[in-house]
Amino acid sequence: MSVTEYDVVIIGAGVAGLTAGALLAERGLKVALVTTGEPTACLSTGCVDVCSRSNNPLTGIKELPPEHPFHLVNEKIIIDSLNYFQTMMTDMGVPYAGAIEKNRFVLSALGTYKTSCLVPSTMESAPQSNTESIHIVTFKGLKDFYPGYIVARRKNTNFSVFDAGVYTIMSIASRFEDKNFFERFITWMDKLHIDEEKIGLPAVIGLESASEIVNAIATLMAKPVFEIPTIPPSMPGRRLFNALKKNFRKKGGTIYWAWPVTGTEKTGKLIEAVATHSEGRPNSINARAFILSTGSFVGGGLTATRKGITENVFNLPVHVSGPRETWFDNDYFSLNHGIGRVGIVVDASMRPVDSPWNNIFLCGGILAETEILKNGCGHGLALATALAAAQSCAEYLSHEL
Repeated sequence: MSVTEYDVVIIGAGVAGLTAGALLAERGLKVALVTTGEPTACLSTGCVDVCSRSNNPLTGIKELPPEHPFHLVNEKIIIDSLNYFQTMMTDMGVPYAGAIEKNRFVLSALGTYKTSCLVPSTMESAPQSNTESIHIVTFKGLKDFYPGYIVARRKNTNFSVFDAGVYTIMSIASRFEDKNFFERFITWMDKLHIDEEKIGLPAVIGLESASEIVNAIATLMAKPVFEIPTIPPSMPGRRLFNALKKNFRKKGGTIYWAWPVTGTEKTGKLIEAVATHSEGRPNSINARAFILSTGSFVGGGLTATRKGITENVFNLPVHVSGPRETWFDNDYFSLNHGIGRVGIVVDASMRPVDSPWNNIFLCGGILAETEILKNGCGHGLALATALAAAQSCAEYLSHEL
């Protein structure tokens, strides 16, 4: 068995884990991240939802139930986490638009509006009401995007179809990185003589250069251009993940990809190491502290069985909102499913409550009482709790020396 020593091991490669890891690596700590594979961030729209309960996310957070984990972090941490995120994403070439004081709308692939706070700059020009006329340009054979849904919901909306010669999200996005393809696309668009105020495109306009490509189209067409998130998987979500991963590595972090945690090593009140497998070979990754950011059920952090719900790495006590029959509402589309409150309860230092271990910190979707869909607080909560967990973890390590 190989043994590797670190200051901190992050478990989970989502927005929370990669952000907490980068923040700790910036402090000069030796940080590793272990993950079973791609996180749910790759399935997301790439937008940073902070709180959708009010036009002002900070006001909305104050209206959340007292048990919500947003109340464990002060307003300065929330603001600082979003500022850090925007600065970092700009440095990574994936700029985000927006500010903490105001939510905005993003047009969805179904023609409805999604409320968010920070959005990729490629979505900055999205219409904020149905009064704005738009022309949608889609691609022949592209699945997961159906402009007819949008046209049916909106007046003053038309669409055209371009044959890119390929039909998947990833392949079309790759084509846009090619200069000759881009010029052919612009020549075709110019012949459309679009009269509408704005141009909407499915979110497939480039891989890492999407912001520059969208800006170039807007300049050449002399109209605002915006991307529309497709049905998952999502290019904006993948761009977000790739930028966070690149930033973590740039700060000096190490990623162990596809190394699922299979066990832990403990001494007294401390976790000393996590055991993992890579290609059938056992490994022991030792650290002085651990940050758990594996997400909830979809991310693989929690598992529900007939016997109950378990946390899959450290077997931490799981908060359950009530008996099994209250976990799901009769209405499938309801935002009040009790299962949305399930997770791990933490204190103000982001340590799990009623846990025997002193050197574990948590952040992100694995926290209890989040009700992420109901409160519209996904990546925003991940960023704020990641900063809080990183600060508590760094303070703990400084006192441990």
